[in-house]
Amino acid sequence: MDKFETLTGIAAPLPLINIDTDMIIPKQFLKTIKRSGLGVNLFDEMRYDDGGAEIPTFVLNQDAYRNAEILVAGDNFGCGSSREHAPWALKDFGVKSVISTSFADIFFNNCFKNGILPIVLPQEAVDVLMKDAEKGSNARMIIDLEAQTVTSSDGEAFSFEVDAFKKHCLMNGLDDIGLTMEKAASIDTFEAELSKSRPWV
Repeated sequence: MDKFETLTGIAAPLPLINIDTDMIIPKQFLKTIKRSGLGVNLFDEMRYDDGGAEIPTFVLNQDAYRNAEILVAGDNFGCGSSREHAPWALKDFGVKSVISTSFADIFFNNCFKNGILPIVLPQEAVDVLMKDAEKGSNARMIIDLEAQTVTSSDGEAFSFEVDAFKKHCLMNGLDDIGLTMEKAASIDTFEAELSKSRPWV
């Protein structure tokens, strides 16, 4: 998993509430167990018409936001069924952080496990950042995980809270496997001692 330290990127405004995981990645794309290749189907039913053509009014289809790395979204982002494919699709598209007033718990935790930083801010702060995101690709936000701040293109900064352990994992690029591998030496020692004391096992 890539380390997340400081992100300077384009933010796409998505001022919808209750964006659920089926909207993020519809159920017909859940057949794969690979984390790659899902970005093209992110928000599929909002991005494409029945014939597969892009819907030009959807924000991620607009030239200014095709390379967006940040989403500024409405309340209760990631609600619905608990599908890990949702953060996989976001990450594969290139989204590294989502800002909202609230997230569904399972989606929120899945984001951290997949290298995405979900940021919870008060409605007043989200409103400012939403308006800033509407400026397009010339307006780039800065997210500093170490300092726990989001700074608008105009230089207005907002502080956010993040669990210390989750912050450590993101900043060091540690998913569950990475965390386990940090203990590799201790695991090897345990296994060696176990083999000596219980050679029949």
